Amino acid sequence: MNRSYLEDASGFQGHAEKVFAPADEAGVAEVLRQASATGKPVTVAGAGTGVTGARVALGGWVLSLERLNRLEVHPGLARAEAAVTLSELHRAAGQSGQFYPPDPTEAAASLGGTIATNASGSRSFRYGDTRKHVLRLRVVLADGRVLDLPRGEPVDFEVPAIPAPATTKQTAGYHLRPGMDWVDLFIGSEGTLGVITHAELRLLPAPGALLAGVVFFRGDRAAVAAVEDWRANARARMLEYFDRPSLALLRGRFPEVPEQAGAAVLFEQELSAEDDPEVERWAERLETAGALVEDSWFATSARDRERFRKFRHALPEAVNDTVRRNGFLKMGSDYAVPPARNLEMLEYYRRRLEQEFAGRYVIFGHIADAHVHVNILPASQEEFARAQALMVEFARQAVALGGTVSAEHGLGKRKAHLLAIQYTPEHLEAMKQVKRRLDPQWLLGRGTLWPAE
Repeated sequence: MNRSYLEDASGFQGHAEKVFAPADEAGVAEVLRQASATGKPVTVAGAGTGVTGARVALGGWVLSLERLNRLEVHPGLARAEAAVTLSELHRAAGQSGQFYPPDPTEAAASLGGTIATNASGSRSFRYGDTRKHVLRLRVVLADGRVLDLPRGEPVDFEVPAIPAPATTKQTAGYHLRPGMDWVDLFIGSEGTLGVITHAELRLLPAPGALLAGVVFFRGDRAAVAAVEDWRANARARMLEYFDRPSLALLRGRFPEVPEQAGAAVLFEQELSAEDDPEVERWAERLETAGALVEDSWFATSARDRERFRKFRHALPEAVNDTVRRNGFLKMGSDYAVPPARNLEMLEYYRRRLEQEFAGRYVIFGHIADAHVHVNILPASQEEFARAQALMVEFARQAVALGGTVSAEHGLGKRKAHLLAIQYTPEHLEAMKQVKRRLDPQWLLGRGTLWPAE
């Protein structure tokens, strides 16, 4: 068996009896009918770019959707099967003068996987998460039944209200609320309620031009204060943060990063044209924010913006290189808090990380959503155990501030234990009741979110 079906980007590994890769939705339904008849657990395998182990089987069968890759682009929408990648959709939409707003960092992710985790990415500050852009789903249930679900069709059973965190995005557990529709039920369910085979997705007209910049600051407080101002007074579509350790790691690939920089914010602003007045307004904003303007980088051309994209993507690559050298899995957070608690959470991270892992961590990500990622890079088993404990502490702090234990990656198997930090036993039982209704044998995604019953 090809081992690539039994691991994900985090290095989490599993095992399985068989791998199925049906050619179409009918084949998916047939595999699930067989599994239901024989009681075989089934784990849906997407592109393998996830970091929580959700696509990694711990026994039973693997159902790969890699052959479901048809894509059609129309004015205002795309029709895509589950294995179409984000990069394929972005490219096809761009050729038609449109774009798909969700922009997770890993463009090789499959659309089915991004829907299953309600992924978001760098443009969520302006456009929201995946949930806001799904118009229709086709889903195969555990017993092989196929559902064709337009947006707005309500579920046919009573759904309890589960309290939502006061964050701009969240994907921890099932998104339950009275009167909800089927589409919202399956988005973010991580392959535990049904298998998404096809989606209709909203596309928007591409902007006339873009202004982008990597703005350097002397420290976190200035960077966060600038983000707070820009959130209220600008219409940027991207505000991404890099801390001092992140910049130190990036200097190996980008030696022009200024030595005095203690933080950076990458921004993108849509323009009506290259002479849009927003260009001048940004110059004023940067002066007011006390940024290191002379050392910062700006671009309006596609070529220069591509340099910034590479800068943003180079950090996860550098982190993964460090992980390979250390020989231990990294510990990464996906927590978000209400925007008003942004600096408070960031300073809590910094204080505890400097106490426990000075020189072995980075913080970066979606700061406008108060959703930055902590990556701890342990180099021994003792450090790995301490990192695990610290991540649980961080989860408790995020929830105490009104936040969530997962904003965009889901919890999968590696982080399923965090669900009980955010929700009461009664809330968890309400979610399990939905699982039992749609998958009574508890076959789909066994070990993801829930232990096997």
